[in-house]
This record gives sequence, C-alpha cells and structure tokens, in this order.
Amino acid sequence: MSLEKHLATLKSVLSGEVFYDDLIKSLYATDASVYRMLPLAVAYPKNNTDIKHLIAFAKRHKTALIPRTAGTSLAGQCVGKGIVVDVSKYFTAILAIDEDNQTVTVQPGVVRDALNLFLKPYGLFYGPNTSTSNRCMIGGMVGNNSSGTTSIKYGVTRDKVLELHTILSDGSEVVFGELSAEVFHAKTKENTLEGRIYKTVYEALSPETVQNDIKTEFPKPEIHRRNTGYAIDALIKSEVFSNGSEPFNMCKLLSGSEGTLAFTTQITLKLDKLPPQERVMVMPHFESIEGCLMAVELVMEHDLYTCEMMDKTILDCTKHNKTQQENRACIVGNPKAILMCEVRADTIHEVKTLAQKLFNSIEASGLSYATPILIEDDIDKAMELRRAGLGLLGNIIGDKKSAACIEDTAVALPDLANYIQEFTQLMKRHGQEAIYYAHAGAGELHLRPILNLKRRDDVALFRKITTDVAFLVKKYRGAMSGEHGDGIVRAEFIEMLIGTRNYNILKRIKTVFDGDTIFNPGKIVDAFPMDKALRYEPDREEPEIETLMDFSPSMGILREAEKCNGSGDCRKLPEFGGTMCPSFRATRNEKDTTRARANALREFLTHSNQVNRFNHTELKDVFDLCLSCKACASECPSSVDVASLKAEFLYQYQKVNGVSLRTKLFAYNNGLNAFGSRFYKLPNFMFSNKITASILKKAFGIAKARRLPLISNKSLSVRFQSFKKESVASLHIKTVYLFNDEFTNHLDTEIGVDALELLKSLHYEVKIIAHKESGRAFISKGLLQQAKDLANKNVAVFKDLISKDTPLIGIEPSAILTFKDEYLRLADDKVSAEALSKNTFLIEEFIAQEIEQGHITADHFTLEAKTIKFHGHCHQKALSNQLSSFKILNLPKNYKVSIIPSGCCGMAGSFGYEKEHYALSMQIGEQTLFPAVRHAPETTVISANGTSCRHQIKDGTGRDAQHPISILRAALL
Repeated sequence: MSLEKHLATLKSVLSGEVFYDDLIKSLYATDASVYRMLPLAVAYPKNNTDIKHLIAFAKRHKTALIPRTAGTSLAGQCVGKGIVVDVSKYFTAILAIDEDNQTVTVQPGVVRDALNLFLKPYGLFYGPNTSTSNRCMIGGMVGNNSSGTTSIKYGVTRDKVLELHTILSDGSEVVFGELSAEVFHAKTKENTLEGRIYKTVYEALSPETVQNDIKTEFPKPEIHRRNTGYAIDALIKSEVFSNGSEPFNMCKLLSGSEGTLAFTTQITLKLDKLPPQERVMVMPHFESIEGCLMAVELVMEHDLYTCEMMDKTILDCTKHNKTQQENRACIVGNPKAILMCEVRADTIHEVKTLAQKLFNSIEASGLSYATPILIEDDIDKAMELRRAGLGLLGNIIGDKKSAACIEDTAVALPDLANYIQEFTQLMKRHGQEAIYYAHAGAGELHLRPILNLKRRDDVALFRKITTDVAFLVKKYRGAMSGEHGDGIVRAEFIEMLIGTRNYNILKRIKTVFDGDTIFNPGKIVDAFPMDKALRYEPDREEPEIETLMDFSPSMGILREAEKCNGSGDCRKLPEFGGTMCPSFRATRNEKDTTRARANALREFLTHSNQVNRFNHTELKDVFDLCLSCKACASECPSSVDVASLKAEFLYQYQKVNGVSLRTKLFAYNNGLNAFGSRFYKLPNFMFSNKITASILKKAFGIAKARRLPLISNKSLSVRFQSFKKESVASLHIKTVYLFNDEFTNHLDTEIGVDALELLKSLHYEVKIIAHKESGRAFISKGLLQQAKDLANKNVAVFKDLISKDTPLIGIEPSAILTFKDEYLRLADDKVSAEALSKNTFLIEEFIAQEIEQGHITADHFTLEAKTIKFHGHCHQKALSNQLSSFKILNLPKNYKVSIIPSGCCGMAGSFGYEKEHYALSMQIGEQTLFPAVRHAPETTVISANGTSCRHQIKDGTGRDAQHPISILRAALL
C-alpha cells in the first residue's frame, strides 16, 4: 500500500483533518525562520484520541510528528519532513480557573493575549509576554520556554508551568507536575514508560560529579532567560537532587523541550495579580550602542517592569510603515539606540516619584542626549513600535535580510558591556553591522547579521558567524538562546556549549522519552545541520517573472512575496483590533492568512514547471478567500501587499484559463449600469422583484439572500449639469475636482448630490470633468489590462489640472484611493501618477484639512444633538485614516461620534455577493460590526462611507447606514 493510501486511512479514523496536497504542505514547509522542509502531511487533531492515532501512525511508518501552534518560531522548531500537527484550530479551550490559588488550565492552542483578556476580570494575568503575544499560543510558549518584555519582573514560562497533561511516545497519557521526593522515588519503580523516564532521570542526574558538571558548564544561574538543550540544570535544584525543599517537577524539563519529548494536550499555569495600573516610561536616547548598553546596569537598579532596547536600523524601518508613523512621535532626533524603561505603582504620585528618580539617574550619568518621558497611550504606542520590530526588518528591499541565527544570546548583566564590545568587533571582522533589538534588562540581545542566504558564500558566513558567536557566548557562560529556543539554527552548538558529558545526558533523556524518535527530530539533540534545508536554494537561478503591475519597488513580484518572513501578524484575532486578516479571523485556517498567500505564491513561482508560473489551481484556492481589503499593506510589519499579489495572480491565471461570465458581469458593472440607467425602471423592477431577482441570482451565482443594488433614475453626471446651472457665482475658498466614481454616478447618486450641495454651501467651487471610471472592479477581478487603460487615461486627464490648490477628491474610498495605490503600479506615466497621488484625497480627508486651516467651522452646522457610530472602509483604514471621518462628523457641536472598532465588514465589493462566499462574508460581519450596529439604539445614526459597507450593514442588521457627507449636508444651517 502506498504512503498516500496509508494517509487516506489515517484521515478516515481521525475526528479532525489530515491534508497532504501540495498547497497545504507548501504552507507548512516554513515558519518564521530561514528553514524550509516539505512535510509529509498536515493534521488538525480534535482530541487526544486523534493524537494517539497520529503517534501510532508515526511509529508504524517511521515518520515524525512536528507540533505547531501559531508557527512563529524563529529557530526552525516547526519545520520537518514528517506530519505537522497543528493544534491551533481545535485545542483552544480555557478549561478551568482557580481564582484562590491563582492558576488556570488551558489547551495548547489558547492565544496568550486572549487568555489575559479572559483573566482580567479576575484581577489576574499570565506574565510571560512575547512580541507575538496577540497570536502566539501557550503550547508554543511552553515548547520554547518563552519570556518577553516582562521577564525581569514575572519570570519565564518555565517558572509558570505547574502541570502538563501529555501523551507519551507509547500512547500513554501522563500528567507531569510537582512531586515530593517520596513520590518521585515511588514513580521510578513503576514498570511503565513514565516509570522508566523517572528512573532514567534519577540515574543520570544523581551523581555528584554530574551535578558539578552541570553547574560548571550550563549558563550562569543568574541568567534567568536561558534555553540550552533540556533544562537539567533546573531539575537538580529540586529536593530529589539537593538539600533544598523545592519539589521535583518534570515540567521544568518539558518547558523548552520544543515538543521533542512528549505531546502536550493540557497546561496548568501559575498566574500573577495584575500589575499596578499607574505607569510611566522613561526613554533615554543614545548616540552609540555602547552608551546604551553601559546604561543598562544603571537603569536596572530601579524597580523596572520592562527594559527594552531598539537600535537605529529598526527605528529607520518604521519610517516607511504607515501604521507605525504615529507611534514614532516619541523619537527625538536620530538616535543610534533607545532604551524603554517602564516603572509602575498604585498611585500617580508614587509612579511619578519612581520615574523622576530614574530620570535623574540617567541624566546624571551623561550617557543619553535626550530622555523623553511617556505616559498613558504614548507608552502603548512605543511598545507597539517595539513589538513590530522583528516584522519590520522584512522591509529591507532585495535579497539581503536580517538572519535569525545569533539573535537570542543572553549573558549576565555585569558581562553585558564587555560581551557586546567583543561581539561588535567579531561582527566587524565579518564585515557586518549588526542589528540590535534587545530585552536589555534581561541581558538578552537580539543581534542579527544582514545576509543574502540565496548565495553560498553568505550561507557559509551564516555558519561562521553563528559558530564564532557560540564560542563567545561560551566564554561568558551565557545562553545561546534566551527565549526563542534552539530549534535547528542553534541545536548543533549545544554540545560545545554545555560539554559532551552533559550533552550525552540530554541524548539519554531523549531516548527514554522517545525511543523511536517520532517527536520533532533534529531539534535539541542529533540536530539537523544549521546551514541546510534553507528557505532558498543557494546560488539558484532566479526565475524571471514578467508582470503587468509594477512591482519594481520590491524588485519584482517574487521578492514582494518573499518580504513575508512568517511572523504571523495576520493571525491576530478580532479582539486585538485592526483588519488583517478577515478570512483567517472567520475560518481560523492557516490557508486563509496573509502569510499563506505570500508563502504559496513564493513556493509556486519559485518551483513551478509551468510555462506560466501562475497557472496553478493551488494558487487559485489560496487566493480565493482574500477580500483584497488592503489591510496587509499597512498592518503587516513587512508591508506585503497581498491584494496586489492577488490582482496580478488573477490576471496571469485568467490569461491561460479564461474569464468567467460572472467575473465579466462584476468587472463591467459600470458599463452595464450606464446602459441600464437609460431605462432604469426595468432593471430596478427585475432586481427588486423576488421572482426575477431569484432567476438572475441563480443564473449568475449570486447569493439568494443578497439585495441587488438599484440604479439611480439620473446619474450624477446628469445631476451635475443641473447643479452647475443653479449655482450662483460667488467668491470661493478653493476649487476642487470631484471624481465622479462609478458607484456614486449610477448607484449612490444622492450621496454625490449631497457632496455637491455641502461643498457649495461651504463656499467651494466643485468641478466634475469627463473622465473614466476608477477601474476598481477590473482590478479586483484581475482584468488588469482594462484597469491599466483606465489608469493611463485618468492620469492623462487629471495630471495638468490637479495641484495642491486644486485637489482631486472622491466619495467612494475604493475608487478614489486607486489614485494613491494601484495607479502607481498600473500607470505608464509614473511621474504624473505619483504627483497626482499626492494631491488626491478622500472627501472626508479634504474637509478635515480645511477644518484645520479654519476654512470650515461648527458655525455652519446645527446645534441639534445626535449620536453617531461610524464604520470605516477597509481601504480608508489601510491607505488613509478613519480620523478624518471622525473629525468631520464631530464638527456639529452636539454630535457625539464613536468609531466602531470593526475590521472588514465582509462584503468587499463583489465578494459578499458571490454565493460561495456569502456565509463567510456574513460571518466576518458578525465578528464586530453587526453586533455593534444591533446594540446601538434606534436613535443612533449608523454611518459608513463605503457603498459595500452600507449594503452589508443593511443585509446583516436591517439598519440603514448613511455616508458622513450625507449626515453633514443634513446638518447644515
């Protein structure tokens, strides 16, 4: 029987799922590291029985199981050639909380920040806090012994794990937890795998010479963040091996074991009380790395809750990321490095006193040139800047990237300055200027060389630098991995770091736990080579890929996809804000993440044998649920623009496979609406009559429950002619050109009229000239040649008319914002397109700017009171901002406005109309938007500036949403 048939048999016995198609395997071939291994299959187990079936299958067929949660590992822990076992979909329950004893029991797929949201009402929280905390999961944190910014105050994961429910390699279920010496010794006498494990651990660690070896060779005990092989140095502190009173707990060993010893199904954690609420951040700026590091011991004399470091390279990356622009306000000048030192207390007076003492110490040292003090939301913005750091490094254009290999070293604080001085000299010898990104207060530095791992000489340097740093770490008895684990990249060096005798004990432990080596082989012991199985084949011939859209800013479409480093920001859930990624938030499938789409495109463009490398049904599948919301262009730290990737893919794929009738119907809807407007009553009757509408929907694959939009009796173009005749010549503040987009012109004409009347009343001259539609529908459907023709014609029409004094403004976000986004990729006249984009604005943006200049005031508007809830369009969030809409709606003095913290509404143009996408579309709406609208009183005005959003709100809640411009026009005095 073939292995595929065996996998089919396995699939039939699992309650969960097993996939072994090329697409899913390619998505799980990488994590956030530099490694790539195609797995045999990917499994989503639903229960313990499924995991036992997987263990039995692995033993029977001599393959491996690679446990995975969010897949954000930097050292290659989640890649392997066996079956990747993803517990992020089904093992997601919070099982129990013991408020009195401050413990919680969870399954491994619970997201760290989601756990803390659950715990907050109890006044408790789980302390270890990684930069990926809004998507990383407790199981992965246990596997890596994660820590993060809070470790100097709350310790690391190993300090918090009280009990682990596991399934061993023989399929037995075993609970590991605290044991007295008496119970421990009783365990060693049991004739079970569990008993043999305890017996082997006792025999291996009890000799005094062994314990002395461990104490001599392992990292210094004051380095609290350390992952160097299995934590046998933690085990010998227990009463079983010492005169102390600490109970023995095998969880100390399993934490940081990277899933190589047992499969964890349930975790009990020790919690802490919520930290004091009053906080201040002191942020000294330094002109040198050395000066920054010299200050670390000084600031750590204060009772800090965090002590983080970022260098100039990372700070410079944030200059080009739209989402991080506001977060940079705390940066003074152009520092080489900054420290972020947070103090907390129960009262404002106490915390200000602590902050002042810290500030005075820094000032007295003379080490920093500026020391801003942050409070309240500014602290969150600064921490968000730090959190985005690793992903932002992906913004380096080209093949040279920051390579995660030596980025996790930790030394004792007294050794920090000397260590970094030697490290800097070492890097200079290799022609490197390192990137410094650090948990400085813990002595841990994320130090990354810039390498092109597509080149063999840089791969050789990758090994050489890592080796040299390993010897330097050994010199200071530091930890090669402070929190990210050994994985593939560092496991090779464990024997050198802890000595051969200690390393052999690790191998002995691995053997007793997992004699058949089915659990995540190649990690910790018997390591895979650190310079093999890389994401890119060294010295490969780069494929030449021609595209219609211009991807030259990223050096081509392949490198645009390669910007995704796997950090997994696209897996964050709705409760953590933002929009990315709507489809993943609904399905919770890795296939539907931004990361998956970028990874799949990279895989197939690189390894395809097709003449047209885009011609793969797998790519069609992975892009199918992308709503082209554009959130990834701004929220992804690496700014991977998957919406543009999808548009180009569809164009290339359809060149080979043709364009469906439904696709043409949606793409050419403006022309059809223009034709239908000549005798609008007939199409409107057909669209609104249940019988005829049902026939049309069935014929064109449109969801039955959708209302079809009705055509206006007069287009805005026609209405504008009457408007011009009625307008009285007067002094104008400014002349503006209104882009008469295809949605406003034929479907939402009344909103266009409201815009004309509002601007006229506010003393602006409005011009509408003959131009083409935006091309949004063509772009979304991949008809890029048609979109390109429109872009070229519109750029030609407007380039000599639009300036700072005569801006182009638009009503529909998805249409007007093509000038600021896709036209830059489509238009041939790049110079004119770029200039035009700088003077093109969403109408709310324009009015908000005029308010700032004092040209528009509240005096123009009613004093009537209204409460308004506003939902912003995805493209507005990604390419502009929601604050402009918020600001103009707040202009009437007694209007109370709030922004609904929603992501994508779920409609996304034609996406929500398509019958196969309707259910998902509504599910996305139900995450935040629909409940917020339903819970709003009937007297509350619902506002949305996107035509799709307004239709979605109506279909999902029955409420009518108004455009902000219509609300303002109605508010005019």
